[in-house]
Amino acid sequence: MAGMSPEGGRGDPVSGGGLAELLRRGGFFYEVPGATPQDVLGWLVSAVKLPGHVDREKLLSAVLEREDLLSTAVGNGIALPHPRNPIIEKEEDQCAVLGFLENEVDWDALDGKTVTAVVLVVSSSARSHLTALQRITFFCRDGGFCGLLKRRAPPEEILAYIEKAEAAW
Repeated sequence: MAGMSPEGGRGDPVSGGGLAELLRRGGFFYEVPGATPQDVLGWLVSAVKLPGHVDREKLLSAVLEREDLLSTAVGNGIALPHPRNPIIEKEEDQCAVLGFLENEVDWDALDGKTVTAVVLVVSSSARSHLTALQRITFFCRDGGFCGLLKRRAPPEEILAYIEKAEAAW
């Protein structure tokens, strides 16, 4: 992690402090049920903390539509599902949810590995969406972060790791 940062890491357009804050808003879930990506995504969309005006069925439909285009599995047992277009109206309502799966799920990853952790991103604008994905992708290539996911570390440990990296950017 030391000395590394995602390209364009400064000037965070993600409202409220970056990826750590998005995860605080969305939450962490352990033992997420599901045998298929569709099952897992249905469960996560039903569980994520969202503003009252967000239609969960519309969100699920948008996430599944994106997943149908191309798998969002990025390797190392991680998938980053997201809708193609913003669903949230206000920046302060956007979020990310980290789900640790009860069972490994075949997500059609390029590295052939099954998925054990899913980070669902729900954004308010294309810019904040891309920034969130950029940061999550950065962490997905970081050995320390991947180690936290593999051992299903508690939320406070994961958030501390992310905050330390984000503070250095």
